[in-house]
Amino acid sequence: MKVRLKCVTRENWEEALALKVKERQRNFVPPVAVSLAKVYIKPDGDNIVYLPFAIYDGKMMIGFIMHAYDENTANMYWINGFMIDESHQGKGYGRAALSEMVHWIANRFTGCKEIRLTVFKENENARELYKRFGFLPTGDVYGQEDVWFLPLK
Repeated sequence: MKVRLKCVTRENWEEALALKVKERQRNFVPPVAVSLAKVYIKPDGDNIVYLPFAIYDGKMMIGFIMHAYDENTANMYWINGFMIDESHQGKGYGRAALSEMVHWIANRFTGCKEIRLTVFKENENARELYKRFGFLPTGDVYGQEDVWFLPLK
C-alpha cells in the first residue's frame, strides 16, 4: 500500500463527493461537500487557509482529508474532515493517510510546533487511532468535540 495525498481539483472533486463513511460514523465527520464549502466560505476567518486532499492508493481514491492553518502561528495547524470511504476501512489506510498528512504539514511549515484535530467522545475508533499515533487531548472542547494535539519536535 502506497498512500498519496492529491489536492482536490476540478478533475477529481466529483469522485471525492461520492466518498462516504459507514452509517454509524456519519455524525462524526462532515460530508466532503461541507469540507469543500469551507474552502470558499472560510468560516474560521480570512486568515485561515483550507487545503482539501483526496487520499489515493495507486489510482483509487479511498478517502479525504483537509488541512486548515494559520501560518502566523505555531499551533493553528489542523487536520479536519478526515475520512476513509466505507469500502476501504479496516485496511490500514487511516493510519497511513494520517502519517502522510502529518509529514506533509511538518515538512512544509517549519514554524508548526503542533498539529491539532477534533474528535467526538463516541468515536472510539478514531480516538484509538489518534492515541496510538501520539496525539494527546488538550482538555479543550470545540462544539461537541474534544481537541487533541500532536507535538512536533
